[in-house]
Amino acid sequence: MNRWNSFVAVGDSFTEGLDDLRDDGSPRGWADRLAERLAAGRPGFTYANLAVRGKLLDQIVADQVPVAEAMRPDLVSFCAGGNDIIGLQCDPDDLAVRFDAALARLVATGADVLIFTGFDLRRMHVLLRRLRGRVATFNENLRASADRHGCRVVDLWGMNVLADPRAWASDRLHLTPEAHERVSLRALEVLGEPVPSDWRTPWPVAEQANWRTRQAEDLAWVRDHVMPYVRRRLRGGHTGDGYLPKRPELAPLERLNRSFPAV
Repeated sequence: MNRWNSFVAVGDSFTEGLDDLRDDGSPRGWADRLAERLAAGRPGFTYANLAVRGKLLDQIVADQVPVAEAMRPDLVSFCAGGNDIIGLQCDPDDLAVRFDAALARLVATGADVLIFTGFDLRRMHVLLRRLRGRVATFNENLRASADRHGCRVVDLWGMNVLADPRAWASDRLHLTPEAHERVSLRALEVLGEPVPSDWRTPWPVAEQANWRTRQAEDLAWVRDHVMPYVRRRLRGGHTGDGYLPKRPELAPLERLNRSFPAV
């Protein structure tokens, strides 16, 4: 129970915790939720979250992996590549080679490393569903990397509860608080830690929206989220421009550092 007394989370908006907000507006997310549970019964437990929204794999490797290596934690979570996958162009096999090289570095520190597959997009809008093949190819490469390096894998693709639209925020790219909670429970399960509730619990029965409502929601999503994202990427910008990690140092959980723009 005491084999992990320090935890560093590395990644992008999924790990930063976007759309799972605390009362003060700062992101919480599955990684904070996992750290909170790991800290129970572990005096002196420390946690850092280096993740920054919008970052591509190579940016995460350049900016976050060296920091995690220097911290020498007992446990590292490494989730990256999602923003590359949804880009205008992406070779998932080449992406996986670069991921594997970074994973080898993290494993070489002696830490236990937890990685994550991509989500199954089968119930998402056609604009996202078209990326399903990329995600599946990347996932199979990730599993091979995990087997090669002796890492644990959180299978997000196999979490059917995350295929429900209610798991996703209005931008359809970030999880709701309830979905972040389910991911944290799944991570606990993979780590062999006590799990207080079952992440598989079905969502409550809900009335299905009619065709007209769904079409209006899709149009609003394209207008408010897809087009601004495409314009930003074409200009070379990223969601995380100007942001720093919310918890840049290993510290007890009481010391929460809010994500903020760089100056």
